[in-house]
Amino acid sequence: MSSLRTVVDLAASSQRVRRQLGQAATLGLLSGVCAVAGFVCVAYAVGQLLTDDPSGAVVTRWTLGALAGLLGGFGARWFAEHLAHEASYELEVVLRRRLADSLARMPLGEVQRLGAGRIKKIVQDDVKSLHNVVADALPFLGSGIAQPVAALIALGVVQWRMLLAVLLIIPVAFAVFSLMARDYGTQRERYNTANENVNAAVVEFVHGMPVVRTFDDGRASFGRFSAAVEEFTDAVAAWMATTRSSGLLHRLFIVPLPTLLIVATTGVPMLDAGWISLTDLLLALLIGTMPIEAVSPLMHLTNHINDAKAGAVRLTELLNAPPLPEPDDPREPHGSAVHFESVTFRYPGRDGGRPALDGIDLEIPQGTVCALVGASGSGKSTLARLIPRFHDVDSGTVRVGGEDVRDIATDVLLRHVALVFQDPFLVTGTVAENIRLARPDATDAEVRAAAEAAAAHDFIVRELPDAYDTQVGERGGLLSGGQRQRITIARAILSRAPIIVLDEATAFTDPETEAAIQQAVARLTRGRTVLVIAHRLSTITDADQIVVLDQGRIAERGRHAELVAAGGHYARLWAGHQQAAAWGMTGGRTREVTP
Repeated sequence: MSSLRTVVDLAASSQRVRRQLGQAATLGLLSGVCAVAGFVCVAYAVGQLLTDDPSGAVVTRWTLGALAGLLGGFGARWFAEHLAHEASYELEVVLRRRLADSLARMPLGEVQRLGAGRIKKIVQDDVKSLHNVVADALPFLGSGIAQPVAALIALGVVQWRMLLAVLLIIPVAFAVFSLMARDYGTQRERYNTANENVNAAVVEFVHGMPVVRTFDDGRASFGRFSAAVEEFTDAVAAWMATTRSSGLLHRLFIVPLPTLLIVATTGVPMLDAGWISLTDLLLALLIGTMPIEAVSPLMHLTNHINDAKAGAVRLTELLNAPPLPEPDDPREPHGSAVHFESVTFRYPGRDGGRPALDGIDLEIPQGTVCALVGASGSGKSTLARLIPRFHDVDSGTVRVGGEDVRDIATDVLLRHVALVFQDPFLVTGTVAENIRLARPDATDAEVRAAAEAAAAHDFIVRELPDAYDTQVGERGGLLSGGQRQRITIARAILSRAPIIVLDEATAFTDPETEAAIQQAVARLTRGRTVLVIAHRLSTITDADQIVVLDQGRIAERGRHAELVAAGGHYARLWAGHQQAAAWGMTGGRTREVTP
């Protein structure tokens, strides 16, 4: 509950949300009091009519009071719900802005670790669950809290004997409520886990349909899906079994009828004995059921709160995530040289604490191309991502333009470094809009020049239906992988950043495009520093220096010809590359080469 309260408090820091929440709560309380006052007036009006000599003026006065109370309660409840829903929508806006601000200040590596799926769930689904709680909770203050309390007070003031009769059912109601809440947390957790497993099994079964049909005819995958469904069914059945008895008691006692029966069976004898008046009995019949009627809404609200608590925990964790430290006295980089000095870095909680990079010393002079090669997991991508501060090093220093990256403001550093990732990312929009992301004020001529430099212009104008105005689809899904990659390279070229990081930039290119990409990379070196990560060794033979990484350490460095002649690690990689190329051209076999 504390996490839920923390998130609502954060949202309430908005003056408008705080004001609306306060008004909704006040109107919710007022609606309950007005409704009770209206029913009190109804009881007195009817009681006056049933006297031997009713007074028209008195009946009129009580009737007007009843109308005022009931209509006032209805209006206050409606307005409270209106304000609560407005506040809940504003809460969504406030929370999502805060989440976006928190994500913008987090280290990029931590954002990647969280993953798109988890961030989407927090920003979209968890915030929505809090919306439901706020929208429903404050109006409930009227019907669920103020109304039953006011009803009990009214009965106590008018006729304490009828109050005692009504109170007889209250302990029974709360006992049933406690019985229904028994083991709720355990059962809910089991239900949620089983539900998530079913969703995962459905996604696997549908997305993997081509593989499933090819290899196992659906038996293995469908078996996992069936097992997940059975697990979910068992969880629901177990939950229903534990609540069957309490549910029956709920239907028997948490309804107005038992209270009415108690009031009638105790009130009529007291009326005959002269202990109470007819008005007292009518009042008890009208408002005596209000306390018991509040129990069911309370249970529903409790369910909403329990559903939102887990989301509130995730929201709080993301909102309180430590930001990337910014320098107190930011410095400007001079030039585009990159220097790693005794750099060591570990991913928290990964590989038993083994360093991903261990004692890296590497200098990349301004305007040169440095290629990183090595087996998967050798540290290539980690090394490249330390330049734009996806993470901060555990020890040592990464310098850009002669300055420690930790002493450079993040926005300045990111303008200084352009990234082309292994998985090219495009936003929904046109080709031109995606290239222009790097520099929104770029002219059409500059966009075209960047595309030409990235070997993208020809396919844009010849293969795409609307050339630069072609819609790329969600995440660029209407384009091929190689086309998306060349557009991201064009974006990097347009950025004018003096440092370019190409992380597996040719992963999706065909042999014909590969030569064009190499030419584009060559053009990038003019006045810029380029760090290239590639498995296709043919793309980096002209690099100014090639650095071979092995288990987080530099195994070799030098130019292509020097490293091949040395007969070391790189030479074995190059031999394997040539044999793989020969196998692809001749259809022959090649022996396994160990890097």
